[in-house]
Amino acid sequence: MTIALIIPDRKLEDLQQRLRAALPGVAIEIWPQLSDPAAVTFAVLWKQPAGILAQLPNLKALQSYGAGIDSIVTDPDLPALPLARVVDPALTESMLRYLAGIESYYRLRLDQFNRQQQQALWKPKSPRTLQTLCVLGLGELGAATARYFQAQGYQVTGWSRTVKDIPGIRCFAGADGLAPALQQADLVICLLPLTPATTQLLDQQVLALMKPGVILINVARGAIIDDQALLAALESGQVQAACLDVFRQEPLPATDPYWHHPAVTITPHISAVTRVESVVAQIAENYRRAEQGLPLLNQVDLQQGY
Repeated sequence: MTIALIIPDRKLEDLQQRLRAALPGVAIEIWPQLSDPAAVTFAVLWKQPAGILAQLPNLKALQSYGAGIDSIVTDPDLPALPLARVVDPALTESMLRYLAGIESYYRLRLDQFNRQQQQALWKPKSPRTLQTLCVLGLGELGAATARYFQAQGYQVTGWSRTVKDIPGIRCFAGADGLAPALQQADLVICLLPLTPATTQLLDQQVLALMKPGVILINVARGAIIDDQALLAALESGQVQAACLDVFRQEPLPATDPYWHHPAVTITPHISAVTRVESVVAQIAENYRRAEQGLPLLNQVDLQQGY
């Protein structure tokens, strides 16, 4: 029995050693150096090459290396096997620290003062008045984000595909709920999963539903935003500023217009970082469950895409 780590372009020796310690007697091998593909019963994945899993005929289950699964399920040859993702409580804490910092950055107008510094311009301004915040996506991270900002005094709305009930949060759902969720928000935070239904969701039409001068933060996936529509909305002032931590292509190409746009703040996909300790514990437990024919921890509903 072998666990295959199929995570291209990553140094995996530390993860390999930790898994060997957690699962004595189980072979842990790094793709493409697999001694016997037929012996692989469990695969840990992230951006695996399309079709590679077809070479592993005895797979029982799949495990994402991170919280997202979009880089896995786009494989047209993905086998119909149980798939689990990582859920890390520390990831939520990391996300909330990031979002609290970005919210303060914009509330205190540090984006404006940074531009003024480049011009040697001394022009004091009072903080922005930010009162209403909308969270798109009310999964684990989204719900925690909504509760956090509600506790900071914000009026918080939330939107999700299906109906959610979070005390103190005005929750909207479905196509008809998107406009009322967005319309009054001074700040919109995107935490949606990337699915066929959310790809390019934030297009010209949806951006136009937002309050003029809105501030947009995307910490979900880059492909949820129609980039040309966002650039146009930034030019018109419909969107006052955008903080983007995720992009359609990563690393972001040096020629991308986001790099030099004065109203865009870029961070290199660092809003929430999964701890290797949590990854190892969940991989080990799900391997044991797969071998026993038990349901996986944090198993994904592939029809919903999350």
